[in-house]
This record gives sequence, structure tokens and C-alpha cells, in this order.
Amino acid sequence: MSSTLLEVTRASHEEVERLERLIVKDLQNEPANNKDRLFQSHRVRNMIENIIATTEKLVEIYEDKDNARKDEIAALGGQTATGTNVFSAFYDRLKEIREYHRRHPAARVVDANEDYEAMLKEEPVIEFTGEEAFGKYLDMHELYNQFNNLKFEKPIEYSTYLDIFSQPHNLPRKVKFTRQYREYMENLLEYLFYFFQRTEPLQDLDRILSKVTTEFEEQWENGMVQGWEKNVQENGHVPADHTVIDLDFYSTVEELKEVGPEKLKEALAALGLKSGGTIQQRAERLFLTKHTPLEKLDKKHFVKGSCASESNGGAVNSKEVVNSKEIALMETKMNKLCDLLDETIVRTKENVVKKQALTYDEMEAEREEEETQADTESDDEEQQIYNPLKLPMGWDGKPIPYWLYKLHGLGQELKCEICGNYSYWGRRAFERHFKEWRHQHGMRCLGIPNTKNFNEITSIEEAQELWKRIQARQGVNKWRPDLEEEYEDKEGNIYNKKTYTDLQRQGLI
Repeated sequence: MSSTLLEVTRASHEEVERLERLIVKDLQNEPANNKDRLFQSHRVRNMIENIIATTEKLVEIYEDKDNARKDEIAALGGQTATGTNVFSAFYDRLKEIREYHRRHPAARVVDANEDYEAMLKEEPVIEFTGEEAFGKYLDMHELYNQFNNLKFEKPIEYSTYLDIFSQPHNLPRKVKFTRQYREYMENLLEYLFYFFQRTEPLQDLDRILSKVTTEFEEQWENGMVQGWEKNVQENGHVPADHTVIDLDFYSTVEELKEVGPEKLKEALAALGLKSGGTIQQRAERLFLTKHTPLEKLDKKHFVKGSCASESNGGAVNSKEVVNSKEIALMETKMNKLCDLLDETIVRTKENVVKKQALTYDEMEAEREEEETQADTESDDEEQQIYNPLKLPMGWDGKPIPYWLYKLHGLGQELKCEICGNYSYWGRRAFERHFKEWRHQHGMRCLGIPNTKNFNEITSIEEAQELWKRIQARQGVNKWRPDLEEEYEDKEGNIYNKKTYTDLQRQGLI
């Protein structure tokens, strides 16, 4: 039954519309805490992804590259190779439907709304470490250890690392051209990207980073990327704090030798080339990279282990060559992610500093307190409110004061038979209900107008008796045109309608 292409199209449109309504319904509910907010955001994100997938399937159907949709529409209209036969197509379709129900006698209509409504109560699985506290803090201990292994003069504290990891422009250039730093930046960018996706699933991070990449390309061309500015001295030499040499400023090997043996050695090592030999050999080896790509250099110039395997013909693996532009782009993206996660970073720093001042027992007690608080927040809506007097709830979801309960007489129950024995608590609510829809509907069902005459009448029998008396009283005072309508003849005599009609019929007038 649902195997036809048109039925698949209809079902897909229905699914998209149902998911859109569910998204609106879910977003109308205000989350009670951060955990509920994350669950809601991930639910909405999952529904959006389902809509995108279904829409892509619909686009493919409407493109109809194989003409399957066109053929099916033609078949419904009875168009065949021999001509058009509407009745044949109709009975073929009827036969198919009967055959389906014969093979599936227990088939029934399934209400998909129940399954979709269950999605609003779903709690998506979101992976957080214990240190991250469900997205409240960052867990950067592995990255911190990796950062300390970048061969700095001395290791730094974790709290200090949280202050400087978002400032890569302050690091020495010689560290940035090592493979260890590139691996560190890749891991750092991957972690921040993944953390942001878990905590802000509704943000379009790909679009944000795409814009960052576009701006970076312009800044790179102008030499305005922070930490990678083209800051060169007037004599054409690289400043002392720059250990990597820009070969664009050197036209001969002799000019390159003026840099000095140590800087030549560091530049060669950063590129994975052999750094030994005389200053002339080092300069010649480095100068080769100005016009020749690294992947095309002879493998004899590279340090053992920096070349590709023999199966690749001994060529240098271009993926392992450290590219300054790639490093700068990763740093720029990382800075943008740090800006987006600024509040979380600050919160993490404060938490780390606070923990450093606590003993182990105090930390355990605080952790248990946080877990208890989280459980309390998540169970807030399910918690039963102490209400032994069964007082009505106020606008804030709590029982109203007892004095207000007594003032309005809310303990008095008044029933109305006309409203289907509905109970009204308090005199005020009872008097007001006579003008409300429930009582008006009951009166219409009895065929009685809901006027002031029937106020305070709650019994069906009493209302019907009163309506009969009103009708009888209206009968005495009823307008009777035969007796009360007046007519005047030519002589000015006044008659009622009945008398005037009789005289006219007898020809006396």
C-alpha cells in the first residue's frame, strides 16, 4: 500500500509538517535547568536533521531522474502503451487494495502522533566527562599534558594553561613549526568544536567557521593575521625572535648564509630536513626549498623517518609537511571558538582555582552537594508539594493562603445539573458560571434561552417549569392582530381587523 512513489511523497510531507509542529511545541516549554535545556536543544536538533534528510529524499523524488514519478502518475490516469483506459486502471488499483487487505486482515491505522509525542519526553544521550559536569566546565587535562610536551623551558600549572591556551600568538614561532604543535592544535580545535556542538547543538558552527575562513584568507594576503604578521627588518633579515626563515627575501645562497648557522639549523629541522654540515651546505639545502616543493626533493635531504614509505617511491608525504598557513588558520578558528565559549572558560578557571584551595574531603563533599543539587533540580517538577488542606493552586504553582481560601468561600461546593453536575467551588465562581459556555450550552440543549430569569436555577426540572410559566404569561399579553389591529372606513369609522374583513366580505363597506 505504501510502496508507491506518490504515497511515499505524501507520507514524507506529512512527516516534515508533524516534526515542524513538534519543534514549535517543544520550544514553547521553558526548561527548568541547564540539563533540561540541553535535552531540549538536542531533541530539536535531531528533529531538524530528520527534516533535512526527509526533504533531501523529496527533492530527489521531484527531480524524477528515472521518470518513475511521471510513469506512476500516467498509470493512475489509465495511460498505457495501447491508449487510455481509466476503468482498467481503477479496477487494477481496487484489486491491489483488496489483495493487500486479504493478506493483512489484522492491519489497522496506526496513530503516528503517539510516537511523535513520545519524542518530546525523550532524554538524548549526551556524552560528558565527570570533569565537564554536563557542559558546565571544560576538561582540558589531556591537552594540558600535550602542551607541556612541546619542549618549553619548564612545565606550567593547569590554571596557568587555562589563561594562555587561547593566546597562541604569544608562543615562539619555532614551536609552531613542529609536528607536535600541529598535532596539539588539531586536538585542541577538535575538542573545542565537539564541546561546542554538545553544549550548543542549535548553533550552525560550520557556517560560523566558514565565515572565519573567508576573513582569514583576506587577512593572510595582507599579512594581518595575529601572530603571523610580516614584520621584517629594513636590512631584509628576519628578527631575532623569528626562527623560521622567509626565503622570499633571499635571492642567493650567499645572502642566506648571513642568517647564521643556528637559525639555518632550526629552519631545516622545522621542515624535517637534515640540519648537519657546514653553513654553506645548510644554506644550499634550505635554499632548495625556495623553488622546489618539499614533496619533490630527493629523500637524501630528509632526516631518517621523515620520508614516506618506499611504497610511495621515497617521496615526502606532503600531509606531514608543516604549513604555516594551515597552522595560522587553525589558531584563528580556535580563537573564534574561545570567544564563543568565553563564559565556560572563565567558569572553568574559577572552578580550578577554587579546587586548588580545597582539601580532598572538602572536594568530595562539594561534589556530593553538586550531585544532590542537580538531582533536586531535575526532580523539581515531579516533587509533590505539601498541601494537607488541599487548597487550590495559585498562579505560581503553590497553594493559595488559607485566609484567601476562606474569604472567597472556596470550601463550599455548588453543583449545577444543567452543566452536567459540574462542581463550582465558591460563590463567586458559581455566580460567574451562568454566563460561561458550559451553562449556555446546557440551556441550548434544553431549548431554553439563557436570560436573567434563569439565574440561580441549576435544576433541569426547575428550569423547564419556569420556562413553561413564562411562555404561558407571554400568551396572555401576546399580540393578536385580528382583535387589536385597527382599520378605518371611508366615513371614518374604526373597526378591528376581524370586523372590517367580515363587513367587507358582506359588501357593507
